[in-house]
Amino acid sequence: MYKKVEICGISTDSLPKVGQAQTEMMLTRLKNGDESIREEFIRCNLRLVLSVIRKFGYRGENMDDIFQIGCIGLIKAINNFDLKYDVKFSTYAVPMIAGEVKRYLRDAGAIRVSRSIKDVAYKAMKIKESNPSAAKENKDIAQQLGISVKKVDEAMKAICEPASLHEYVFGSDNDGLTVMDQLKDEKNIEDNWVDNIALKEAVASLDEKEMLIINLRYYKGRTQNEVAKKIGISQAQVSRIEKNALAAIKRQMT
Repeated sequence: MYKKVEICGISTDSLPKVGQAQTEMMLTRLKNGDESIREEFIRCNLRLVLSVIRKFGYRGENMDDIFQIGCIGLIKAINNFDLKYDVKFSTYAVPMIAGEVKRYLRDAGAIRVSRSIKDVAYKAMKIKESNPSAAKENKDIAQQLGISVKKVDEAMKAICEPASLHEYVFGSDNDGLTVMDQLKDEKNIEDNWVDNIALKEAVASLDEKEMLIINLRYYKGRTQNEVAKKIGISQAQVSRIEKNALAAIKRQMT
């Protein structure tokens, strides 16, 4: 049962409630190219975001920040969900929303980013994720936000890069997989494994195209479609090269 609260100026009491049938109908329209329903579908799933972030309230973090991060996780879930998955959208989305919040909390504990930079990053990430097929560059985002490209670059670097290697690359039920899951072996890897020399050497051993794709996907936070358009190959080719590159990194580190 939800209590009426306001987060980011949104009254939870005003959020729509939708059933499974309507959710499936809206998602099918969206996945079939009807972008006109995207905003409505996001709003219809904000209660899902709230249900996930409630468990993080005890940490003392600003809940407006947590809510915005949860919304980014929701948008990523919408973008990555495939109608072929034999799973409800909510089941798919929950671990992605929670994962986005956990990564934010982890990084916020290690690197305190100013509120103004976080605000720019939130807005930039929402623009990127709201229409992944547009493959917006930072200069386009800067123009849309009315700020300098340098500010967008700094904001994205501050908030995106530490989390990128922990991004979900597959999610189903409770079996969401991050890049970290794909790279690590059965031995424990320290929490600061991203800074491990072995990882850096493994990435450096990739060929030029593999290194470029890994850099764009996991350091720049680009989607496979964005990468495909940027380097002039198909999304399927990006997926194959990325998979091979991750396997090569894993072999180097085990």
